[in-house]
Amino acid sequence: MAGYPGNYGGTFTGDIGSLTRLATSAPFARYLAEAIFKQSAFIKSGVIQTNAVLNNTTGTRIEVPFFDPIAPVATVVESNNTWGTSGALVPAKVEASTQYATLCNRAFAYAADDLSAFQTGEDALAHVRNQMADAINVQNTTKLISQLTGLLGPGGPLAATNSLDVSATSGAGDANYLSANTVTRAKYLLSERAGSLDTLVVHPTVAAALETVQALTFSANAAGAGNTLVLGGGGVGLTEPQVGTFMGLNVIKDEACPIRGTSGEQEQFVCYLMGSGSVQTGSQYPLQVFTDYNMLSFQNLMSVRYSGTYHVLGTTWSAATDNPSDAALATASNWGLAFADPRLIPAVELVVNSPFGGTVA
Repeated sequence: MAGYPGNYGGTFTGDIGSLTRLATSAPFARYLAEAIFKQSAFIKSGVIQTNAVLNNTTGTRIEVPFFDPIAPVATVVESNNTWGTSGALVPAKVEASTQYATLCNRAFAYAADDLSAFQTGEDALAHVRNQMADAINVQNTTKLISQLTGLLGPGGPLAATNSLDVSATSGAGDANYLSANTVTRAKYLLSERAGSLDTLVVHPTVAAALETVQALTFSANAAGAGNTLVLGGGGVGLTEPQVGTFMGLNVIKDEACPIRGTSGEQEQFVCYLMGSGSVQTGSQYPLQVFTDYNMLSFQNLMSVRYSGTYHVLGTTWSAATDNPSDAALATASNWGLAFADPRLIPAVELVVNSPFGGTVA
């Protein structure tokens, strides 16, 4: 770069070096890196799978055509010329429909001046590179949750069929919590396709309640035939505190799961029941990292650009424009249903309370 006649901002000595540390001539300990807290377990699960059809495309959205299910009408065959149409079958058509996935482009940049590196002995941009993958995972999780909110949340094309809300705004009790009952009810919104769901994504506050329930102990003395089991009277609890499965579903804990409610109401936690591969993903171009140096402000520059799409098979992006923001992805009116029967879509929303939840600020 020839030189932009200005300063890009970014990291300076005062951002990463204290006066005490800089004033001493003795070397100080190398910087430790605080890890990105959110682990983005949702998008690392098997719910998301890469689809070659969604990779390396042109345009701003991707068309994904599909055959409609056939519904043949059986004709009674007779030994005459009056059955069917003049004694013959009339061939039916095989119909096809389409669905659209919208492409999203995202980018961010960092800058650090030379003096900060000389005075602190640290490379701030190296820290960015080390945490880049985790940071992008957090951004992609937010994008996916926004999309699921638009599809399954209030007013979405799947809200009437693939969503169950058992939460209460006040006075929540057992009927409002995540339980075998509520999970089973949610699964069977898909009727005989309930088995297509294999993953349960919950907020950690909901997972904490599951751990408590699964760690309860029962009285061994009361466990005889005809006796009522009594909690807390003895026996053994859960030896492994982490809840890996619940009701046959793999449990994924992700803090990005939404919390609904207005000020003063009890928190209402959104959980997702998903099938493996229910979300297809691809990118128009690979992750790009650019570096440069501005000689007029003595700064190293780094920018990152990436594209991607998350597509829930059976749904379609119906807005007039593409490259949506997270807010646009969360807008129900931007989405439509492509499949005639939404129960073919292995995605269900379940809204619950938690005994460990608070009230909405």
